[in-house]
Amino acid sequence: MNGSVDSLVNVLESYRGRDKVIRTLCYGSQLVGGVLSRKAGRSSKMGKSLLLFSAQLSHCRTVLRLFDDLSMFAYSRSYGLGSTEGDPALRWMSVLSNVADQLYYPCEHVAWAADAQLISVQSDKWWTLSTLLWGVSLFLGILRSVRVLLLLKTRMKKSERSRQVDSSEAHASTGSELQRQVLAEVFSILSSMADLSNAIHWMPPGFLWAGRFPDWLVGLLGTTSSLIGLCQMSSSEGGATA
Repeated sequence: MNGSVDSLVNVLESYRGRDKVIRTLCYGSQLVGGVLSRKAGRSSKMGKSLLLFSAQLSHCRTVLRLFDDLSMFAYSRSYGLGSTEGDPALRWMSVLSNVADQLYYPCEHVAWAADAQLISVQSDKWWTLSTLLWGVSLFLGILRSVRVLLLLKTRMKKSERSRQVDSSEAHASTGSELQRQVLAEVFSILSSMADLSNAIHWMPPGFLWAGRFPDWLVGLLGTTSSLIGLCQMSSSEGGATA
């Protein structure tokens, strides 16, 4: 019990961990609130309260992202043009994704400032632009994971052939590590696809299925993505301390 509490405290003490917990609560509340509102109609006070709670958590995350530009810039600068990346396709997909992510933040900041009446501009087009950039980044992330899976598949075939010649423990360990990487990329694709579905939903009406998702479906997709993110973060931290 104490170990679980300590783990939760450690997650909440880091900005990245706290954001993922808030994100999970945000979408989870929207999921439950949407289900309750769907069953009981607009008369469900609990459903309405959960949807309002979800909206407040979403606003909280938007405000916190006002301070993410510099960290994103530092990451983009350290990656540069991906000279250390062995595969050209991965390199350029990552570079374009970093550009989209870097542009996303100022666009969202302008939209937030307009809604808060700090500046006199229409927020709609800025929200649309920020959502579009987020969607582009997610789409590039999916393509990148697919490319990584293809490269891992090639490596696994080579590893299998090597194992048939030399069935040492080292080759078995390499095969297990490759399988873990494959699983991680598959979950990354599922997470990004869930978020991309929501991103399209938040685009202006008339674009694919924009505006057609009920609250519970948005919450379900977001909760799925958030839980995958929490598991990935826990796994990476566990691997770092092992």
